[in-house]
Amino acid sequence: MPRHARIDAPGALHHIISRGLERREIFRDAGDCDDFLHRLGKIVQESHTRCYAWGLIPNHFHLLLKTGDVPVSTVMRRLLTGYAGNFNRRHQRAGHLFQNRYKSILCQEDAYLAELVRYIHLNPLRAGIVKTLDELDGYRYCGHASLMGNSPFDWQETESVLRLFSERVSVARQNYRSFVEKGMNQGRRPDLTGGGLVRSAGGWRAVEALRKARTHQKSDERILGDGDFVDEVLAKANERLQQQYALAAKGIGFDHLARVVSGLTGIPMHVIAGVGKERQSVRARSLLCFWGARELGLPLTDLAG
Repeated sequence: MPRHARIDAPGALHHIISRGLERREIFRDAGDCDDFLHRLGKIVQESHTRCYAWGLIPNHFHLLLKTGDVPVSTVMRRLLTGYAGNFNRRHQRAGHLFQNRYKSILCQEDAYLAELVRYIHLNPLRAGIVKTLDELDGYRYCGHASLMGNSPFDWQETESVLRLFSERVSVARQNYRSFVEKGMNQGRRPDLTGGGLVRSAGGWRAVEALRKARTHQKSDERILGDGDFVDEVLAKANERLQQQYALAAKGIGFDHLARVVSGLTGIPMHVIAGVGKERQSVRARSLLCFWGARELGLPLTDLAG
C-alpha cells in the first residue's frame, strides 16, 4: 500500500516513534544518548519546537513535540541525519541506522497531552531499564526526571506540563508523580501509539458503543483524536493542498519561485543555485527551499537536487 503523506501544521502536537533497523540498538552507550539529547535540544530551540516528553530506549525512542513554524519533517530530518552520521563514525559502521521512516501521529492536545506525557515517560520502566518509580525519578535519559526537577534540560517544556497538575510547582510535581504512578500497571497502550477510530475511541468496545448509538466519527490512521478534531485537521490539510494546486494551475513552480527570491534578495539565480557558501547565498537558498516545500509542496529530495 502507498504511504500516506504526513500531516503537519504550526502548533500541531506529534507523538513520534523511531526504531532501529531490524530493532537493533540505536543507543549503545551514554555517549550516544548524550549526543542525541544535545542535538535534540539544539534543534528544538532553533526551530522553536516545544518538547513535552521524551524517552530513550536502546532500540527506539519516543518524542512528544509541538511544532512552531518549522515543519516536524524538517526537525526530524536534521535530528536523525546528524545523529546517524555521528553514530556510524563513533562505532565504525556504515549503512542505515533507523527502520524505515519514523512514525508520527498528530494528536488532539486537550484530550491526550497528559496521557501521552505519562505513557512516554513510563517507557524505561516498562522496558526494565529502571525497576522502580524512585529510579525513574532520577533516570537521566527520560523527560520524567526533568519534570521532577532532578535532571533539568532547559529545552524541555516542563512548566506548561506541570501547570496541568497545579499552579504551584511543588504541588504540581506531587500530583504529576501520583498520576504517573497510577499508570504503572497499565502496560502498553496501543491507543496512544497510533491514530484511527479504534485507537481514538479507546478500543473496539467503544467503537461498538458508537455504532449502537448510531454516532458517526471520522477517523484517520495519522491522527489521534475525536471526529471533530479529525475533520478540522483534514480540512486544514486539504486547504493547503488546494492552495498548492491553485499555484500550479497558475504556472507558479520552482523556477517562478526562484525568480521571486532572486528579486527579493538581489542575488542572481545562478548564484543561488551555485555551490558557494556565502552567508547571503545560503539564506536565499534556504528561503527558496522553505517556500518550495511549504507553499508548492515540493519533495525535499527534489529541492536538494
